[in-house]
This record gives sequence, structure tokens and C-alpha cells, in this order.
Amino acid sequence: MSETRSTSFMTHPLPFLTTLLLALATTLHAVEPLKAFTPGARILFQGDSITDGNRGRSADPNHILGHGYAFIIAAKFGAAFPEAKLEFINRGISGNTVLDLEKRWQKDTLDLKPDLLSILIGVNDKSRGVPLEIYEQTYDKLITQAKAANPKLRLVLCEPFVVNHLATDAQHGSPNADIVKRQEIVARLAKKHGAALVHFQAALDRATARAPAIHWIWDDVHPTYSGHQILADEWERSVKEFWP
Repeated sequence: MSETRSTSFMTHPLPFLTTLLLALATTLHAVEPLKAFTPGARILFQGDSITDGNRGRSADPNHILGHGYAFIIAAKFGAAFPEAKLEFINRGISGNTVLDLEKRWQKDTLDLKPDLLSILIGVNDKSRGVPLEIYEQTYDKLITQAKAANPKLRLVLCEPFVVNHLATDAQHGSPNADIVKRQEIVARLAKKHGAALVHFQAALDRATARAPAIHWIWDDVHPTYSGHQILADEWERSVKEFWP
């Protein structure tokens, strides 16, 4: 059987390759465009280690976006719509709190002049004891500055999350009360500033109904590669729903 298949491929390679290329082209064209991504748009991902994804700090395009949800989103839409000339930038930095964002906001956000700005920040604020009111006030100020710099800016706010990575049953909401409060703050800010809100916690919780939490997240905070796909899918779904 295997010999017959091998002979068939060697004798008729063109039909096989044509079928393969058509399948790849169909897959790419099956990707629905996001209206939030206008032609030539600059999409900036901002945040902490979950966004950082061990990204490179040089112009090397092989590592520049890291290996997390930002990379997955950029790879998918960059490949599907090369004619749109979308530019994806990652400025997440591991360990950052909203106060760290504030220190580098001008250089790493405003000066980059994004058309769409996605932010995920909060889990380090919890671990480092940034008071909830300071978290909200600072986050609010940063968003206000970004909107002042670009009144047409499209905003995507992603809620911080914590999942018990040792859980073997389906999860329903963060087990950490502080994170729940920061999620509520992010939801308020999204409503106030007209931003798309991405419910990462709920997306990961749904995933734990399919497989134990350790499959999606390895230390309560950082997703596995499978978990990052969940984040990327939920980000895309939320953005598509907000800008239909």
C-alpha cells in the first residue's frame, strides 16, 4: 500500500502539489477580516509577561513579537491579508505593573502612534500590592492620554486572570478576590472609554471543561502554548463582536 502511494506521488507530483496549495490558499482565505484592522493599521500590544512572550529586543522579525497570543494574532492576519500591510508591535515587558507602564507610556505607546491599542495589565499589580484605587486611576490616566494623542484610537482592554493550574475540574471565575476586583475595574474602564473588553478569565475557564487546567496554564498566571491560542481566539472574537 505504501509503495503504491509513493509511486503515485512520484509519477503524478503536480496534481498532489496543486491540491495541497489550493488547500492552503482556501485556509488563508477562510479567515474573516477584522474591521478593527484598517489597511495600513499599526496594532500595538501592551502589557506584562503574558504579552511579552519572551519577545526579542532587536529588529529580528523572527522573534520580535514573542511566542504568545500577540504573535498568534499577528501571524494569522498578517498571512491572510498581506495586501492590508498591517503592522503588529509588541511592547509587553515581563513583571510590569500599571505603574511601570506609566513610566514608559510616552516612549512605548504614545510615540509609536498606534491605530489600535491592546492592553493586558494587572496580575503583577496584585502580587506587588498596587492599591486598587491607584491601579484604576493610573490605568484611566494612561487610556485618556492615548485617546488624546489619537482621537480615532481603537482600544482593546483585556482582563487580568488567575486560574488554579492544579484544578482537575471545570473552573468558574478567578479564585483570587483581588484579581476579580481588578477585572471589574478593567470592565468599568472599557465601558467608560468605549473599548472592546476581552474576557480572558471566562475563556480559560471554558477551556478547563475540556481538559485539566494544567493543559492551558502552568503556574496559575502564564498560559501554555495551548492557553495562548485560547487567548488569541477570545481576543479575536471580542474584537470582531465589538466592531462588527
